[in-house]
Amino acid sequence: MFGLFTKKKDLVGIDIGTSSVKLVQLWQSKDGYHLQNIGIVPLPPEAIVDNSLMDTAAVVDAVKNLIVSLGIKAKDVACSISGNAVIIRKIPVPSMTNEELEEQIAWEAEQYIPFDIKDVHLDFHVLGPDAMDQGKMQVLLVASKKDIINDYTAVFADAGLTLGVMDVDGFAVQNAWELNYEGAPDQVVALVNIGASIMNINIVRDDTSLFTRDVQMGGNLYTEEIQKQIGVSAQEAESMKLLAGEVAKQPLRDVIGRVNESIAQEIRRSIDFYNSTVANEDHVSALCMSGGCAKVVGLREAVHERLDMDVAILNPFAAIKYNEKDIDPEYLQEIAPLMAVCVGLAIRRVGDK
Repeated sequence: MFGLFTKKKDLVGIDIGTSSVKLVQLWQSKDGYHLQNIGIVPLPPEAIVDNSLMDTAAVVDAVKNLIVSLGIKAKDVACSISGNAVIIRKIPVPSMTNEELEEQIAWEAEQYIPFDIKDVHLDFHVLGPDAMDQGKMQVLLVASKKDIINDYTAVFADAGLTLGVMDVDGFAVQNAWELNYEGAPDQVVALVNIGASIMNINIVRDDTSLFTRDVQMGGNLYTEEIQKQIGVSAQEAESMKLLAGEVAKQPLRDVIGRVNESIAQEIRRSIDFYNSTVANEDHVSALCMSGGCAKVVGLREAVHERLDMDVAILNPFAAIKYNEKDIDPEYLQEIAPLMAVCVGLAIRRVGDK
């Protein structure tokens, strides 16, 4: 959303998450997108907490390691944020041109942003006429505090890179989904991206976001519960979570099952809220999951059972070509759900809205 410069350049997508830094580089030809580079580097525990960079040096080192190990020469990158680092509001404003809105958005936003307007970066996207008032239009407003954007800009500068676009996790997932899937016209789909600490919920119809919500819940919840209930270290709990589909014994399955139910219930609450207060006739009819948690044993089934609707796992590489001599198809399939945000960032261009 936050286009920081104006020239149109290809961007390297870099997703700085709570547990890892992920990178995707694409190149575009007449027949679509091609995967040029991909990589993941883990981060130390608590290097990032609630989108705040607690160990900047570790994050810079992770970014540098990816760039050097993959031999990437490009210097412009796209990144994204979510959770309490960003505020997203759908607001009514008087009908006006984009140029007029550019001049007035700060004044309009002051009514909805709980910070001094001078301390935030603002961006917007016009959704269309307001169905309730012919003299107004609906605008998607996105705001983030400048100090957070500055922190991320500094990380990339220290790594020898330039932050060209700052996006929002949920919208990046939407970009990846639209690139790879052609939904039925007017179908309303919930895109649910579950990372280590934050779950992004973005309900979309065609190419329009209808409702967004970020929940402080993710893969760390499994690790914490395994550690607490089975009495193992954090490192052992993380390993048990990742291998649960292959070797899980009953106590571990019970713990994972309870966390699956908690996450499924939270997704259900968000969709019920949307259906009852926002949707009118446009109720959610399908759900697509991404993020590291999408592959947790039993979660897809728990969500399907709780919501009674189709639940798919997003493959952000479904429509992207790649050379199997350079990239192992099995590895790509294994990490695909983790890379949705990164792919959505990699198709951005410097100067995008």
